Amino acid sequence: MRVAIVGASGAVGQEFLRVLAEREFPMDDLVLFGSERSAGTKYTFRGKEYEVKLLKHGDDFKDVDIAFTSAGAGTSKEFADDITKYGAVMIDNSSAFRMDDDVPLVVPECNAEDALNRPRGIIANPNCTTIMMVVVLQPIEQLSHIRRIHVASYQSASGAGAAAMAELQQQYGEIIAGKPVTVSKFPHQLAYNVIPQIDVFQPNGYTKEEMKMYNETRKIMHSDVRCSATCVRVSSLRAHSESVWIETEKPLDIEQVRKALAAAPGVTLQDDPANLVYPMPLDTAGKDDIFVGRIRQDIADDCGLTLWLSGDQIRKGAALNAVQIAEYLLKVKR
Repeated sequence: MRVAIVGASGAVGQEFLRVLAEREFPMDDLVLFGSERSAGTKYTFRGKEYEVKLLKHGDDFKDVDIAFTSAGAGTSKEFADDITKYGAVMIDNSSAFRMDDDVPLVVPECNAEDALNRPRGIIANPNCTTIMMVVVLQPIEQLSHIRRIHVASYQSASGAGAAAMAELQQQYGEIIAGKPVTVSKFPHQLAYNVIPQIDVFQPNGYTKEEMKMYNETRKIMHSDVRCSATCVRVSSLRAHSESVWIETEKPLDIEQVRKALAAAPGVTLQDDPANLVYPMPLDTAGKDDIFVGRIRQDIADDCGLTLWLSGDQIRKGAALNAVQIAEYLLKVKR
């Protein structure tokens, strides 16, 4: 088993290394790829040092079985043929192929079997906010079909990458020191602020990030559900949160919902508001599960309920989900 990581020096690439090590992913060899800027960088994995190779066209993926790619949509599109032409399974963390009909979009807790039908040798990893939401909604969908979703996301700096996390920290330092604030990775200053925009605006007034939640949720859940999202960047460093309102076909008992969520894979129930217990990004950063709480009846909708969730965008929202896809493929292969 030979594994490749494309974009090894980025925030998600580094998380791939941690997750693969922590979960003792079965592999015999590892090869790392990156841009000219990161080529030559060395990383230690399981006690052995690996040097990042320059990603280039050719036969470097000839003996690779699984390639985790997280270097942006443009890079994924450019190198997809090189990565897959000798049979490697490309598990791609970018937006390049998510909505292609011949590429499965997979969250293992929801639709693991879709990963088995991959005519192009590519499996797409969904958007982080979508992954977190569908992990929580899937057990509710089993109780009653979800017809509508309204969601407001509260997305940390980590969603924009390692450089964006560093910029947020830099901004706080500059403010404290009374210096001009550096604004490069975000459209506005993020420190002591929230920005109601993630990605670019579309003609319908929604952002690209918000439309991802609409389209990807339907594809993953094989559903006609309609999802209206407002995605907001907040000044937390790592882990995203979401406030979710759903409308089901029939009214659901809240205790029934809690029990379903408590038993669901990849979900941790943290719902004791009387004792001020609910998920927060400060606590969910670095954790594998999606944490859910504030579960209650929607007083504006007889068939509605609302909940709050939080999870680590770099782990379950990216690297962990991709590794879980690979684990599923190995399990089925055996």
